[in-house]
Amino acid sequence: MNWLNGGDARPRSTPPRPFEKGVGKRPTLIGNVETLAHLALIARYGPAWFRESGISGVPGTTLVTVSGVVHRPGVYEIPAGSPVTAALSRAGGPRGRLGAVLVGGFFGGWLPVPLSTTAPDRGAGVLVALPEGACGLAETAAALGYLAAQSARQCGPCRFGLPSVAEDFAALARGHADAQLLTRLHHRLGLLPRRGACSHPDGAARLAASALRVFADDVIRHVHTGPCGAAFAPLVLPVPAARPPEEGDWR
Repeated sequence: MNWLNGGDARPRSTPPRPFEKGVGKRPTLIGNVETLAHLALIARYGPAWFRESGISGVPGTTLVTVSGVVHRPGVYEIPAGSPVTAALSRAGGPRGRLGAVLVGGFFGGWLPVPLSTTAPDRGAGVLVALPEGACGLAETAAALGYLAAQSARQCGPCRFGLPSVAEDFAALARGHADAQLLTRLHHRLGLLPRRGACSHPDGAARLAASALRVFADDVIRHVHTGPCGAAFAPLVLPVPAARPPEEGDWR
């Protein structure tokens, strides 16, 4: 929206929100394709039809991308409010024993196994199944490095905080933690949320915090005895090679 108004393709400070003043200073509705498709289907078939799927309070369907160690990775339409296990089953189920599942993509969080039968409460419709024996800390470090490199770099949390968190997490994953790393990392994670121009640093902090919680035993081993036997190279998360952004990228 900021780019359409002649500015850089970066998040705009709020307020005003887009529905108050958006493109051309007019109220602007921003929705994703899935939401607009649902609106069209509700207009055609009615709200009662839409509520036949899903659960009370969360009607309809949702698209979920399932990847990692599953038999049939892909995008699936499932009833809203479905548990993680149901989404994994649509993708043919896990290939072997699971170590954890990432729910909500890079802005979500890790879930330990055995998996709960309740639906996740936040995040995008993205599930990544991590095999048993893979290093969840290495996977998270790769994701945080990507998020740090791809930020708009227009506010303090993304210019300074997120790269520092990514650097600390990479050191932890490689077994190069100094005596103050965990204390420093927890402190930095607490400074990221609700301070940026957008929610990019919030999502990264949520991912990192969930990894420290779910892989707590691995954290202790990495700090005191070095990295685990798994290779540092990420096994599951599809993180492309990141390069430092250039000024021309924003237009």
